[in-house]
Amino acid sequence: MALAHDLSSLPGTDASLRRCAAIHEALVRDGLYETPSSGAETQAGGAATARWRIAPDPFVLSADQVAFFRSLGTHLLAFYRALNRLYLESVRGAQPVWVSAYLDQGKPESLVAYSRMKRFRDLLPDVIRPDIIPTDDRMVITELDSVPGGIGLTGALGRAYGQWSGVSGEIVGGVDGMVRGFAEMLRHHLSSRPLANAREEVIAIVVSDEAKDYRPEMRWLAARLRESGIEASCVEPEELAFTEEGLFLPGPAGDRPVSLLYRFFELFDLKNIPKSELIMYSAKKDRTIVTPPFKPALEEKLAFALLHHPILAPFWTKELGEETFSLLKSLMPQTWVLDPRPLPPSGIIPDLRVARRAVADWRDVAEAGQKDRRYVVKPSGFSELAWGSRGVSVGHDLSQKDWAAALDGALASFPTTPYILQEFHKGRRFELSYYDQRANEVVPMAGRARLSPYYFVTGDRAELAGILATVCPLDKKLIHGMHDAVMVPCAVKP
Repeated sequence: MALAHDLSSLPGTDASLRRCAAIHEALVRDGLYETPSSGAETQAGGAATARWRIAPDPFVLSADQVAFFRSLGTHLLAFYRALNRLYLESVRGAQPVWVSAYLDQGKPESLVAYSRMKRFRDLLPDVIRPDIIPTDDRMVITELDSVPGGIGLTGALGRAYGQWSGVSGEIVGGVDGMVRGFAEMLRHHLSSRPLANAREEVIAIVVSDEAKDYRPEMRWLAARLRESGIEASCVEPEELAFTEEGLFLPGPAGDRPVSLLYRFFELFDLKNIPKSELIMYSAKKDRTIVTPPFKPALEEKLAFALLHHPILAPFWTKELGEETFSLLKSLMPQTWVLDPRPLPPSGIIPDLRVARRAVADWRDVAEAGQKDRRYVVKPSGFSELAWGSRGVSVGHDLSQKDWAAALDGALASFPTTPYILQEFHKGRRFELSYYDQRANEVVPMAGRARLSPYYFVTGDRAELAGILATVCPLDKKLIHGMHDAVMVPCAVKP
């Protein structure tokens, strides 16, 4: 039963219900919201696979909070730049060699060698999305994602809620901020990196089967890019054609060379990506720009552990400056690599304490009481478990036996998939409302929020384009997109 239909039959429907109906209708029309008739054709093409609780209003931030988010992009771009330098200097022996060893752990040698090629040396991700938990006293960045979902969704939500700008505030980044930011990032690439076969500017957003649930929003994004004058298509890997001249998109008017390929697939999945080797070859020969670059060292959650490691503090201070280094240390929780190798008798795990005691053996953490295990264990990266809250264990929510088993499993996985231990920070409580289809009314909900700002890089700038808020009920242990979550764009308080 469609929400818009339910509400249109009600006499005297109030403003909140009408907004929910209009938002629902817009999202279904865009192909981004699942309905019982999702098989029907939508503007975006294909059927949506997502569903969440629709709220009548965006998530409202203060002007100071929005100013914080706007400034954060510069610091995060500096972090990626410094992390890239740290890795490369570690490879050369100018920084501790264990840094690159950690970042390369479990990766195929061929991919590591490819990522180190001189032509890719200075390349960084062009989309930066931190996941941020507002706590009672501060913001906490739980992880960074450079191949994030939600770009098209946040853009479509911005348009849908932007119809009522001024009711609850202006959408952060603007109603079309996500599309505009993505387009500016693409244009910057195309203008700054001339290609050997450049004849026309054709963009291919390549979405793998593993990420197929994101195809509807990427199709939506490609359609909006075309409306802005950028020839973009969302395609599956097998739709690409290859010759020695580069990658091509077949079409009614003939094959068109792909100038830029936006990689929406994970590097751990390369063996399952049709033509992945041809994509990499085309990038290596400067036939096609590929972003984000094939640099797995920049996609590891254990980078947070490197930021906090005392041995590396002089490097971070020099590269980031005192202000940025101090800010990032306050935002990124303490993190440790779950390395099973024994320490010498005088060694300890830096800054890790259990019941106020220094720790030299992971067994101390495994045997900690419930109040002393407010930690999260999760895979660092390069794994099918490293995204979407998969593979995450929350210490104080598990029994002693299950917590010890989670740690043991993580330590055993080190040779192929390093895991991290990270401080857990409880999100603050928020009150909002959503449309309850069974009650056919807008009802209150208490929950905890994850704020996901999207930054698009153009040159030396990382510009904020929008913020997606995901609010889950208080009984949910992990905050991520789900049927019971409210998902809305953020707006600045009027």
